[in-house]
Formats: sequence, structure tokens, C-alpha cells
Amino acid sequence: MTQYDLLRQHIASICPLSDSEWDYVSRHFTFRKLRKHQFLVQKGEMVPCEFWIIKGLVKTYAIDCDGKEHILQFAMEEYWTSDFQAFQNQVPACMYMDCIEDSEFFCLKLEDREKICHEIPAMANFFRIKANYGYIALQQRIMSLLTETAEERYNNLIKKLPRLIQRVPKKLLASYLGVTRETLSRLKS
Repeated sequence: MTQYDLLRQHIASICPLSDSEWDYVSRHFTFRKLRKHQFLVQKGEMVPCEFWIIKGLVKTYAIDCDGKEHILQFAMEEYWTSDFQAFQNQVPACMYMDCIEDSEFFCLKLEDREKICHEIPAMANFFRIKANYGYIALQQRIMSLLTETAEERYNNLIKKLPRLIQRVPKKLLASYLGVTRETLSRLKS
């Protein structure tokens, strides 16, 4: 199965496309590979694309004035990711995104996304549904940080994303959960 077959399967899970529609849509995606520690997005730079991860793992984070890293998201296979504010509004990025593992992506430019959504209404529906899922996940993450204990956040992460725990270094996992490495070690024991 090719990378394009994987993307078509992903899209078809929400909105099946005819072969001619798929031919049109697929021409707007570009394939890209990055190595571990390479950036997709850096703060202050323009964000020309959103990314669909074929293979690999990416972290999205901000760095505060004290130099502390705050991880907003981990994105792995079949996730859409970007600095969406910067991408949608065509303004400089306010966060960083880099690869935790060697990664492969499809990139979609804003003007190409708008074009395919206009030409293929099913794709507009696809992106609306994916945006809603992303918004729900963000709300759940914020509520988790506001209302749950560190132990509850850790246990919920294990339930929701058990494969992630094996792939992310403890330091990054602690940052994502909003705890110290020492606290994470206690939670894991």
C-alpha cells in the first residue's frame, strides 16, 4: 500500500471519493520526510502547510520566558497537525513543532485546501469533521489540566493512547502532563 493509498483510506473513512475526485484531491498533497529533531514549524516563521502524518511522531510546544518547554500536543500516524492559527490566518507561528522520530508527512497548503474544498464539497465536510474532532480533543485536554490530578491525567493518557507512552521520552511525557519527571516516576510505579 502506498502513502497515497493510506491517505485515501483515511479520507474515505469520513467521506468516500470517486476515483476522479481522488485524482484531483491527491494532486494537491506533497510528500515530505524529516529526520528526528528536525522542525516542521518554528516560532516566528510562516506556516505554509498543515501536515498529515504517515509515519513518525511530532511534538507541538511553546517555550515560556524562563525557557521552559510546554507541550501542547503529540501527533502520530493519521494525525493532522500544524500551528493552525498561523496556518489559517497566514501569520507567523507562535509555537514550535519538531520530530521526535524520523517522520513522513503529506503537506497541504492553505490555498490548495481551499481549492479542493470548493471543487469537492465532500472534502469541505471532511475538514469540518476533522476540525471538530480536533476542537473536542483540545477541550478535553484543557479540562483535564484544569480538573484532574496528575495521576488521573496519566491514567487517562495510558487508556487513550497506550502506544504513545512507549514512544515518548519521560521528560517530554512529564512536560505534556504538567508534572516533573520525579512525579511521573512516582505515577509509573
